[in-house]
Amino acid sequence: MSETQARLFVIVAPSGAGKTTLAHALVTRDPELRFSISYTTRPQRSNEADGVDYIFVDTEKFEALRTERELLESATVFDNLYGTSRKQVEQLLSEGHHVVLDIDWQGARQVRDSMPQCVTIFVLPPSLAELERRLRDRRTDSEAVIKRRLRDAASDMARWDEFDYVVINDKLDQAVTELEAILAGEGESQATENTSMRTRIIDIINL
Repeated sequence: MSETQARLFVIVAPSGAGKTTLAHALVTRDPELRFSISYTTRPQRSNEADGVDYIFVDTEKFEALRTERELLESATVFDNLYGTSRKQVEQLLSEGHHVVLDIDWQGARQVRDSMPQCVTIFVLPPSLAELERRLRDRRTDSEAVIKRRLRDAASDMARWDEFDYVVINDKLDQAVTELEAILAGEGESQATENTSMRTRIIDIINL
């Protein structure tokens, strides 16, 4: 990283846009970068490892963490609870690591309130049609769930202007490169105030 000051980067995207894949790719490329592992009450998938992909807990444990103010942010997404460990993030930052959070827009608002110096990034799919294809290719959800995810995605995508930067995840390698530029403080072309970027975003949302 080009900056010596450890910073918190918040990555948000509608379900299926690829934010988790992008976040893990960033950490793989930069050994000094850290990925914050979220708590969740949703069932563990067969391809997931506890403590690696998420920290899987029951609702009682999650609510205890929230009551004890152990969570930097928390949100309900598709009827499941998700949250970020405040202690984990603060410790990583104190050790001098940039930290990446993979959360939803509700959580991003809470993090901005607690840590206004954070950098927020919204990841968009190249189109809703492509997002639908990716959701179906995962083969993890029923038809009803896919339709719900697509409805929610359209609503989520309308919140892009709450964020500092936008990355369009069309080609994975290019999207990772653009994220790396943002983390290095060189993401001017991805800034939401950039006129060209705003035009691209509006075109995607209106497709």
